[in-house]
Amino acid sequence: MSVSTPGSATAPCRFAHYFVICGIDTETGLEPDDLAALYQWLEADRHGRSQETANTGENFEQSPLKRTFKSKVLAHFPENIEWNPFDQDAVNMLCMPKGLSFRTQVDNRDPQFHSYLITREDGSRTYGFVHTFYEEVTSKQICTAMQTLYQMHHAEHAGSVCASSSCSMDSLASSLDEGDATSLNKLHCCSSYDISRDTLYVSKAICLITPLPFMHACRKFLSQLHRAVTSQQPPPLPLESYIHNVLYEVPLPPPGRSLKFHSVYEPVVCQRPGPSELPLADYPLREAFELLGVENLVQLFTCVLLEMQILLYSQDYQRLMTVAEGITALLFPFQWQHVYVPILPASLLHFLDAPVPYLMGLQSKEGTDRSKLELPQEANLCFVDIDNHFVELPEDFPQFPNKLEFIQEISEVLLRFGIPPEGSLHCSQSATHLKSLALNDLVNDKKNGNLPGDALAVFELLQGNPTLERLQALAKRTGVTMGRVEALGRGKNKDWRLQCEEEELQDARLNVQVREVFASRFTQMFADYEAFVIQSAQDLESWLTNREQMQNFDKASFLSDQPEPYLPFLSHFIETQMFATFIDNKIMSQWEEKEPLLRVFDSRIEKTRMYNVRVPNLRSSSYQKCTILKESAQAIEQRLMKIDHTAIHPHLLDMKIGQGKYEQGFFPKLQADVLATGPANNKWASRTATAQRRKDRHRQHSEHLGLDNDLREKYMQEARSLGKNLRQPKLSDLSPAVIAQTNWKFVEGLLKECRMKTKRMLVEKMGHEAVELGHGEASITGLEENTLIASLCDLLERIWSHGLQVKQGKSALWSHLLQYQEREEKLDPPAESPVSVGPERRKSETGMGMPFLRVSLIQDMRHIQNMSEIKTDVGRARAWIRLSLEKKLLSQHLKQLLSNQALTKKLYKRYAFLRCEEEKEQFLFHLLSLNAVDYFCFTSVFTTIMIPYRALIIPIKKLSNAITTSNPWVCVSGELGDSGVMQIPKNVLEMTFESGFRPHHTHISAVFKCQNLGKLTTVQIGHDNSGLLAKWLVDCVMVRNEISGHTYKFPCGRWLGKGVDDGSLERILIGELVIPCSEDDVGRNCRTPPLQRSPTQPRRLSIPSLTSRSSKPTAAQIQEAIGEAVNNIVKHFHKPEKERGSLTILLCGENGLVSALEQFFHHGFKSSRIFQKNVFMWDFVEKAVAYFETTDQIGDIQEPESFNLTCKTFCQYVNAINGTPRSIGKDGKFQLLVCLGARDHLLPQWIPLLVECPLITRMYEEYALLRDRMTVNSLIRVLQTIQDFNITLESSLVKGIDL
Repeated sequence: MSVSTPGSATAPCRFAHYFVICGIDTETGLEPDDLAALYQWLEADRHGRSQETANTGENFEQSPLKRTFKSKVLAHFPENIEWNPFDQDAVNMLCMPKGLSFRTQVDNRDPQFHSYLITREDGSRTYGFVHTFYEEVTSKQICTAMQTLYQMHHAEHAGSVCASSSCSMDSLASSLDEGDATSLNKLHCCSSYDISRDTLYVSKAICLITPLPFMHACRKFLSQLHRAVTSQQPPPLPLESYIHNVLYEVPLPPPGRSLKFHSVYEPVVCQRPGPSELPLADYPLREAFELLGVENLVQLFTCVLLEMQILLYSQDYQRLMTVAEGITALLFPFQWQHVYVPILPASLLHFLDAPVPYLMGLQSKEGTDRSKLELPQEANLCFVDIDNHFVELPEDFPQFPNKLEFIQEISEVLLRFGIPPEGSLHCSQSATHLKSLALNDLVNDKKNGNLPGDALAVFELLQGNPTLERLQALAKRTGVTMGRVEALGRGKNKDWRLQCEEEELQDARLNVQVREVFASRFTQMFADYEAFVIQSAQDLESWLTNREQMQNFDKASFLSDQPEPYLPFLSHFIETQMFATFIDNKIMSQWEEKEPLLRVFDSRIEKTRMYNVRVPNLRSSSYQKCTILKESAQAIEQRLMKIDHTAIHPHLLDMKIGQGKYEQGFFPKLQADVLATGPANNKWASRTATAQRRKDRHRQHSEHLGLDNDLREKYMQEARSLGKNLRQPKLSDLSPAVIAQTNWKFVEGLLKECRMKTKRMLVEKMGHEAVELGHGEASITGLEENTLIASLCDLLERIWSHGLQVKQGKSALWSHLLQYQEREEKLDPPAESPVSVGPERRKSETGMGMPFLRVSLIQDMRHIQNMSEIKTDVGRARAWIRLSLEKKLLSQHLKQLLSNQALTKKLYKRYAFLRCEEEKEQFLFHLLSLNAVDYFCFTSVFTTIMIPYRALIIPIKKLSNAITTSNPWVCVSGELGDSGVMQIPKNVLEMTFESGFRPHHTHISAVFKCQNLGKLTTVQIGHDNSGLLAKWLVDCVMVRNEISGHTYKFPCGRWLGKGVDDGSLERILIGELVIPCSEDDVGRNCRTPPLQRSPTQPRRLSIPSLTSRSSKPTAAQIQEAIGEAVNNIVKHFHKPEKERGSLTILLCGENGLVSALEQFFHHGFKSSRIFQKNVFMWDFVEKAVAYFETTDQIGDIQEPESFNLTCKTFCQYVNAINGTPRSIGKDGKFQLLVCLGARDHLLPQWIPLLVECPLITRMYEEYALLRDRMTVNSLIRVLQTIQDFNITLESSLVKGIDL
């Protein structure tokens, strides 16, 4: 169902489908171009002017010779073809995109060549090749009409300069021709037409429509037809013979073969790649590289791969086509799946409003500045100014993998063909202008390669010079030779045909070699893609039915297998429609014939595997050059040197006497009766019939074994995301009603895309959270999450730019926000602080004494505006989206933004998405669903910004002093760093009140600003033990990020003070994110039940609470807890580095390794109170060290040297911990010992040491786990599993330890 090789779908093997002539209809005379009128109507609408004031095509500002007049299809043969119906309006519009062009004898009238393509609804393409030339107007009526128009024009602008402005947006619809940008024209920019003095000429186009892009062949055929018309001698046969021959007697060359057919003067050769070669691409990549240079082309190529909006911009239609076709040919094995209009007629400019990816070409008017070009949306736009050698890239643009080596390899290929890698055009306007003229000369076959440009110019200058002719005659008579001039003359005519053929062969060689370099990159990058394709359906019908719910490709596993430098690009690329289609084709190849591009690609991967015995080599990021450049060009050379097939020669047709009359300079009126049908019995008619039968069989097969074709199409349209059914705008009908219908399709498509994106983000994220709770496997990576959020930002930009009245700035969303902010601040001047004062408090423990943080769209905007790191509007909009998503306010903020209906009406047209009430409501509902999951997409991306944090220390008032006389301090640490030690002034006291205003808590609060700490992990809290009320029982510490609103709770439940608890003056607390759970919060966030929070750390007021009967864990539970803790650490190290999260929590948090080992050591511990004094685990450790350090004991131990060494190490670590200047308590010291032992891989050696210590019998009961050999051996084996990992401890844990 894919877009098969262009035009292959059901087309019989005829070289050309139609021959078309477009020009002026002398019977209807001069008609203003309706499409130009429609365009002006649209422009008036776009700029908010009254449509009635827009002229109806007759623009009296412009001189009549520059106005747009309606062209018509004068004739086309045959009348119609069943498999490719003739679309008269589309063909007329694309043959003459600017309508008719008039000239006088003083203007440049060089013929022009351009091509176009039409994409049908099923994605197949047909190509048109157009030769436009000027013919003298013989109709008296038209000459008189032109004279009248001039008189009216002069009357309108008497005495004033009447040249039209070339710098307005309207210039896009101007009828200035690409070839008339000559100095002559500038002299005659106020040119007039006088019927008595001037000869009037009008443009006419002859066109071949073909199923495959045989550009060179069609160009030669058409230029020879035109030459036959302008030559002094009549052609050997009537023109009908040649046209009949190319339409009915020239077959398509079979795959892998070449074909020669005959035009008027010389034979024409074309060839077609074989089944195992890259598909046909006849547009010269040489020109694309000369126009843009390698660097620009690779950047453009990357934008196309990532399905951004691509706008090509040039004065020359053929350049637009060359770059568009060149860049899409390089995508192999992928194909562009969205709107593709390489030549966008001026009347279709509203298609730039399309909120979907597109690749379009826009003809520029000479002198139109890029800054004057108003485009509806630029947030995700790649703008390519071909004439000025310039590419403007979107923001947040990932580079193509191995870009530098890739550019180097392409450059080497280009240099072998004599093409400078930086391109041969430069940015100055005059240089571009001259080059475009030189290119036109090249296009018109004036420079045939055997003469340098200057020599040819000299020869043409001298050729018609009478003085020179007399000199030559004189020289001949006297025997003197004028070698240089004669050589020039001979050179011009001698073998120019061979020279052309050599140039064509070089182009073909270059095309295939450059394309092989590009194809080779994909073969390496996706060498093992098949391993990640998920084949879940049993048959095609069930696959098609459930396509939308199915995951077809294991993205997370694929990315985890790729080299790190590839990830930014690949994570975006595997989300594109072209990649999805490629994978769909792969899955469907189980049930039907393989799609041609996929077949070629798979065979190449097989070859790579055969040559590369070491498969892992395929995944390395080292750059491998393409190795098949020479052999790839050989096949083409052989086909062009040795022609496989020759078509029937043109011959006299059965024409009536007097038909086929020849009049020099005028294209004849062709005889319709002889061109309407082909011969009944040519030698390949049976081949056509057989091929047609084969195609019919294939079509039935592709109807999927009886599956109804309409149903299948419906499924596939559903299966593919937005843009497929809008792949090509309908060119024929452009009434406002049709435009409205198209916009309605866009609205539906945007809503569907929003539903799909939010659903995908939810499913992936929830899957990940389920894993963290212990269910199943993770399916999302941080990289993938970031990619999904970036694509959500892109979608919101596209929604906000749909149907804009007037564009302001590059980001439509940010522009809307700024205007909303301006209006709101006029009504309500900005408040000083985002924290509201007064009784507005949260009941939930989120607040726990925290002042209420006001929800405000404007406040979030201000946060973004204060970030000096973000320089552009697009960047600010994306940061605001990320912040709102992280705060679970995106839907609410956007609803608030859109609630100002007056502003929305002012900014948007009636058909805009944001003014479709029902769709807008559904869209906001889809965004609301994202509140069910936690994102850190703002905090994790903007890592260098300064963020204000508010810290609260909450004491337990019932058991201790509410306030302390000592000087407290905190140090907050997160995944990105720590705040450093911050002293908290004693006088910072805040009161919180319960109902009835009874004092409930007195707590210490402080706001501090530091660089983004990321997700918070630990808080160190301590004091200096000064004053009378130094002992302090801390319930918990709360820390809130004042920008994102995320609040973390760090439970403590322990004393800080000498001679109480374990005597600690500082503690390290492990944090958890607090989930808001008051009614108003849940209502604000989502309708789904709040996620379960992790249980809070038990308050260890004293050790007996651990050993009391109620909470004593069993031996089995303790062993299970150790296994789980170690398992979590192992899992942590098996995640990609960027997605690991905090190791501190796994070591020191609840259910961490320290907690599990504490339980193990406490099991069977004898009386934990001696003489009313608490005994701690650390007391046992210190006694063991004292035992080991007793000199005579160490001397007495008859153990191996390694055991003695372990003893010394253990003692050294314990003494270092005891010797730290920090005032850590006994439990804190034990935690530190475990962490250091884990870091330095010493735990499995230390445990046997403690088991061997005789003290164990005095301090532990018989049943204690530490006295059970089997259990201890099992523990050692479990701890050995983390020996291989490089454990890095947070600086807050090991501060002050000197080892």
